[in-house]
Amino acid sequence: MNKIATWTTLAIAATLAGCTGGAHSNTGLDSVHQPIVRNSIYQFDVATSGGELPPSEQGRLQGWLDAMGVRYGDRISIEDPSPYGASVAQASIRAMIERRGMLLSNAVPVTTGTVAPGSLRVVVTRATASVPGCPDWSSKSSINFNNATSSNYGCATNSNLAAMVADPNDLIKGASNDRQDPASATRAIKTYRERPPTGAGELKQTSTSGGGNQ
Repeated sequence: MNKIATWTTLAIAATLAGCTGGAHSNTGLDSVHQPIVRNSIYQFDVATSGGELPPSEQGRLQGWLDAMGVRYGDRISIEDPSPYGASVAQASIRAMIERRGMLLSNAVPVTTGTVAPGSLRVVVTRATASVPGCPDWSSKSSINFNNATSSNYGCATNSNLAAMVADPNDLIKGASNDRQDPASATRAIKTYRERPPTGAGELKQTSTSGGGNQ
């Protein structure tokens, strides 16, 4: 298994004035502390036999996926060097991924090395987000003649957002709706509108007589 990493900058903080210590002069409401998204690429090669994925290789791949702890937000793709494509082996890998509640991505990132003939490469792209330089208490907050924001302005909000977002790549370009099912998205509203209210109909008659105490 190999790992390569790429960096994607969500916002260039250096373009704003006062992003270092000293005289802080960021008079705007855009924080100089913005999330940085880091994409790590992991690759794992499996050998095919007659165009299929043997049980031994399926076990190896299953163990690797378990060790990686693949989760929502990871992008999984298959790199197939064969000109004809090992469709049966790819279908086996796709079924393993779908049992984890995930889908294969059509976009295959650039990996290191070449895939050996008769093998497939499973690529997992995992993104993480963080806000470097936070917290930042380099400026004094008592006196500010520039009417500027604090040097720590935006650290809490952007750090929490970077920590909570399920797919850090959504911080760059947002989530697409190409795989969304409108029927599933409106199911709760449809049920709310069509189901009769719980208070409809006659009230249940409950007797207060009888029992032990009179």
